Amino acid sequence: MNINDYILKEIEALNLKHTVKGAQSLFKNFPITHFPVVEDAMLLGSFSEADIQALGNKEDELVGYAHFMNSFFADEKATVLELLKIFADNDTNIIPVLNKEKKYIGYYDLVDVLDVFSTSPFMIEESETLIIEKLEMDYSMAEVSQIVESNGGKLLGLYLSEKSNDFVQITLKIVSKEINEIIQTFRRYDYKIISTHENDIYLEDLKNRSEYLQKYLEM
Repeated sequence: MNINDYILKEIEALNLKHTVKGAQSLFKNFPITHFPVVEDAMLLGSFSEADIQALGNKEDELVGYAHFMNSFFADEKATVLELLKIFADNDTNIIPVLNKEKKYIGYYDLVDVLDVFSTSPFMIEESETLIIEKLEMDYSMAEVSQIVESNGGKLLGLYLSEKSNDFVQITLKIVSKEINEIIQTFRRYDYKIISTHENDIYLEDLKNRSEYLQKYLEM
């Protein structure tokens, strides 16, 4: 699936000769957080709905408020993950897209990009989600992959899902019939298991020991 197929051109970009009133009207008619501003096919920036709706001089041209424009965009070779980061970093639901000549060619809508991501094999293939933790200086992606594959697992993908106090958490999507073997191997390599799993023998053993100790103390 080519993400470029989702570049839209349905909403015409603003230009700096538009009035505040006209821009406010456009925001009311379209459910987007930002409107791109384009002159001679070149992207100048994007006005946010919040900034435009706060302006009171409705007959003014937007050129007088150019300093309010936000500068963000994606090039036509951007990946889905890169697009999701741009959406999140700019709190937007629309991203202007530029071609290799840096000319404006349309925009991405957040809903479309989320649909593409949610239907990718990484998301829809039946698998186990495993979250592990280790000191940042002690882990390696190569080691993580080796542990999964040496135990007969298939690694669909992984990413750093959290980073704090010198520790990192890595989220893995794994296809395996023996996820417990993978979990125990990670523990032997000093990884902490953050996610919970029904067939985790280690935790089940701890539970049984705890219950036995409790019964002993109650005798």
